[in-house]
Amino acid sequence: MTDSVREQPLVAPDAAGLLAILRDGVPRTRAQLAELTGLARSTVAVRIDSLTASGLVAPAGDDVSTGGRPPARIRFNPESRVVIAIDLGATHGVVALADLAGNILTSESQRILITEGPEPILDWALGTAERLFSASGRPLSELVGVGIGVPGPVEHSTGLPVNPPIMPGWDRFDIPAYVSRTFDVPVLVDNDVNLLALGEHALMWPDQSDLLFVKVATGIGAGIINGGRLQRGAQGSAGDLGHVRVPFGADTPSHGAQDADLEALASGPAIARTLTALGIPARTSDDVVDLARTGNPTVLQTIRQAGRDLGEVIATSVNLLNPSLVIVGGSLSRVGEQLLAGIREVVYQRSTPLATQYLTITQSRSGETGGVIGAAIMVIQHALDPVEDNQRYARPLGR
Repeated sequence: MTDSVREQPLVAPDAAGLLAILRDGVPRTRAQLAELTGLARSTVAVRIDSLTASGLVAPAGDDVSTGGRPPARIRFNPESRVVIAIDLGATHGVVALADLAGNILTSESQRILITEGPEPILDWALGTAERLFSASGRPLSELVGVGIGVPGPVEHSTGLPVNPPIMPGWDRFDIPAYVSRTFDVPVLVDNDVNLLALGEHALMWPDQSDLLFVKVATGIGAGIINGGRLQRGAQGSAGDLGHVRVPFGADTPSHGAQDADLEALASGPAIARTLTALGIPARTSDDVVDLARTGNPTVLQTIRQAGRDLGEVIATSVNLLNPSLVIVGGSLSRVGEQLLAGIREVVYQRSTPLATQYLTITQSRSGETGGVIGAAIMVIQHALDPVEDNQRYARPLGR
């Protein structure tokens, strides 16, 4: 299923500003748009005509008349195009079709093993995407792009995974080129936790401009939204909490191997290893979640300590970034309150009073679809904000 990549941008640069206003979901008249932008009504009319021709805006009925013919209103038309969104975790994959507001139209998930390598995993994802797209009955011209999240560091400028610790065989694999053989449209790739942060932000916390999303699963990482923007850093490696050494203090005795980092102490497999050493067999994050539901005191105490270890590193991040929210997601967030309690216990002790005065530490609410919604948002912002810095993927979509 291929077609040529469109050379022309989906939105003309001079019309992007008008579209950005309408994307909040509120229909407006041409006069209202002229007032908001300071543009002449004739200029607004020309730009609205171009957006209407592309299908990105559509009539929304008449406004209330103040005398004479009522003015016509225009609305954003998110149904005019679709995005393929793919979220690949260490053991779970989700493929979805979304509209231009980030609404999931259809999706499919499956247990996977990212360690099987790029080609088998991507072949499953692309085969699923082809089937979902074909079932939609849409022409390929309505596909804006493909967004993909993977559980490892990604060089954002190229979309290549770089030395991903839990993804053997994926190092420098050209994901965009491989995907483009099936869908010849723009392909964007990012770390899965960045996309989870985008999805959580858009779905649950659109009014919050500063948050830290911490994923605790097979690995540990953070997505940073600061000032309403996703912060990737210079090469795309910002938020790699898993490889930070835990700063043990006098009241938190050192434990684990001497060179252990956070991932070696508090990830799902790390907790499973600790439980196994205590005579409670476990291997994966899912095993830990299942054991937590039994209420075994040893299991709960082990999870609480993992939360404290997370809190030691998160506290430094809170002091550095001053987020209003710390959101804990990933498969291990399903263990219940003990993990969050351990994090809160240390963060509120270690962080400054000003940084924690209004800080909320909570569990992720976006569920399985958070990653694919974030992947869709990444593509949507790339397509609809051609005159903006394309790192600005974290802007709320105006649900």
